[in-house]
Amino acid sequence: MTAADPQPPAPPVRRSAIDRFLNIVERGGNALPHPATLFAILAVLVIVASWLASMAGVSVQHPKTGDTVEVFNLLSVEGLHRIMTGLVTNFTGFAPLGTVLVALIGIGVAEHSGLIGAALRLLVLSSPKFLLTPILVFAGVMSNMASEIGYVLLVPLAGLIFIAAGRHPILGMAAAFAGVSGGYSANLLIGTIDPLLSGLSQEAARIIDADYTVTPLANWYFMIVSTPLVTLLGWLVTEKIVAPRFPDTPSTGAASADDPQAQRLSAAERRGLRWAIYATLAFSLLLAWGALPIGAVPGAGFLRIAGEADTLRSLAPVLSGVVAIIFMYGVVAGVAYGVGAGTIRSDADVIKGMSASMATLGSYLVLVFFAAQFVAFFNWTQLGLVLAVNGAASLQAAGLSAIPLFVLFILLTAFVNLFMGSASAKWALMAPVFVPMFMLLGYSPELTQVAYRVGDSVTNIISPMMSYFALIIAFFQRYEPKAGIGTLVAVMLPYSIVFLIGWSAMFAIWLAFGLPIGPDAPLDYVPAAAAAVVP
Repeated sequence: MTAADPQPPAPPVRRSAIDRFLNIVERGGNALPHPATLFAILAVLVIVASWLASMAGVSVQHPKTGDTVEVFNLLSVEGLHRIMTGLVTNFTGFAPLGTVLVALIGIGVAEHSGLIGAALRLLVLSSPKFLLTPILVFAGVMSNMASEIGYVLLVPLAGLIFIAAGRHPILGMAAAFAGVSGGYSANLLIGTIDPLLSGLSQEAARIIDADYTVTPLANWYFMIVSTPLVTLLGWLVTEKIVAPRFPDTPSTGAASADDPQAQRLSAAERRGLRWAIYATLAFSLLLAWGALPIGAVPGAGFLRIAGEADTLRSLAPVLSGVVAIIFMYGVVAGVAYGVGAGTIRSDADVIKGMSASMATLGSYLVLVFFAAQFVAFFNWTQLGLVLAVNGAASLQAAGLSAIPLFVLFILLTAFVNLFMGSASAKWALMAPVFVPMFMLLGYSPELTQVAYRVGDSVTNIISPMMSYFALIIAFFQRYEPKAGIGTLVAVMLPYSIVFLIGWSAMFAIWLAFGLPIGPDAPLDYVPAAAAAVVP
């Protein structure tokens, strides 16, 4: 063959099954519009669907009152008037909006002062070498209560810590990322996502029961037990499955253990942490004093409802005021740390921290505006009730018991999460259909919400649609310059599979034993009228 002869075609590159799957996920995700645009489109589709269903005379019998419910046509004159007059109040009255804003103002002070970052560094840097992996996973789980701090601080810090320990940095980052994102719905504490999801669940539940309330504590017991489960599963996957692929003689690349994030805490930071601990303990004692039975000690019980015999009902101000408590903890601990560490020198620094937290919510506010319109339109039309009644009838006809039914729901949520990364956006879309549907089958909104949270968490770490996915790839590329989407998914896929299996099994066991998932959060839904006649 001479130089002029044509070269034979290169053999086709064989793509692995994972690569083919990722290509499908990437194309599907890229085909979706921005979540805000998606909700705007859905709001328009609801209006059109209400007109078509009204013209077709679609109706159902209300399962609680027995009344005939017809679809309300939003393209009627009355419907158009309602849209015009409700546009502002739909947004300002949207349940998750105020709770998220208030909680983030408090958390913003703790984050801006440096408290959260210092606490995470202390936790990781002071851990024995053999416990580094579970500590990183646990720290990742705990960090998800404070917005993006786990992604931007803990994941790169984990790589540096593993370098200092003589292990491959990607292994440490994988463990931290698994905790931060794969364990998103596990925590020992209540975070900003809890009031957000509970607000959406409450809005959806009121399609069936206008007085139903879902508190931010609705899944707390389940979350607490999930925390050690995710930690142990993450530890197992890291050491037994992922570690063999990354030997303990890494090339550190451009980064080193001399990075400031990997340094021990300064004297000022330690002083700030001590002050934060003292302030937190003092505030906790104040809350405990207020929650004690009235008259137990002088002045006790000021957070209880006087004359209420039931313990949980008497503590309704505490349970309903969780967002205010989160706000106060963030401000009290954040200010105490900042004063002790010297990062807060005046009230202007406190306000700056609150403002910095709000500055990151611009896109969220736009998303909430359109999501609020979609939810309001959907509720006005009664389409949610129609779908819930008919869907519940179909599920009843299928004869599925609780465990296989909810496992299928977890799998559906995990699949949808591959294409739509925002937890709140997905729940705003899914809750108005599935919460009422499962209520009609006798399952509480709190139970449906916790099943959703399991499915939403486990595939975060392999979803290119997750907002921090590209950032984690960039962290990986500091040590593996050729790392890409396939690299990250190949590393994290074992975590996703094991978390899905282990967490679903825990959910099934929880359901089988009928354990409570949170304070005053039942597994079953019993309509008020039916509950009243029970002897």
